[in-house]
Amino acid sequence: MSRYRPPRPASSPYITPAGKAKLEAELRYLWKEKRPEVTRKVSEAAAMGDRSENAEYIYGKKQLREIDARVRYLSKRLEVINVVTRLPSERDRVFFGAIIDLEDETGARHRYRLVGPDEFGDAPEYISIDSPMARALLKKRIGDAVEVNAAHYEIIALSYPAP
Repeated sequence: MSRYRPPRPASSPYITPAGKAKLEAELRYLWKEKRPEVTRKVSEAAAMGDRSENAEYIYGKKQLREIDARVRYLSKRLEVINVVTRLPSERDRVFFGAIIDLEDETGARHRYRLVGPDEFGDAPEYISIDSPMARALLKKRIGDAVEVNAAHYEIIALSYPAP
């Protein structure tokens, strides 16, 4: 059994201005505050002596590796993302940044906002532009029916937040 894992599919490079600001704030926090704090703790733990049995040292080194990996990811990601600041010319269709109200077969209403893959966990109604639901919604209009994973929805409202 090998450790090979196929690379993740490339995610869409789109992001809202608020999403970009959040990623930049996380990068700044990790690099300027969290990493120096953990580095100081690792140095103190290393000064205690035997590193092979020093749990604080081992845990601190692991934390540093995780922080460095996240910093690398954020740095590379911020270089390739495209901040979407313009509203689409066809505001009666679903595109990136749209807020969509749907009604399912039972009459239950759902509200979603299409955002970039880096920000879909920021709010419960945010869904990634790469998700199956978002792919099914793209370019649809109010009144159109959408089927996702054997569930049927109808678009009942569509709006775009002010940039």
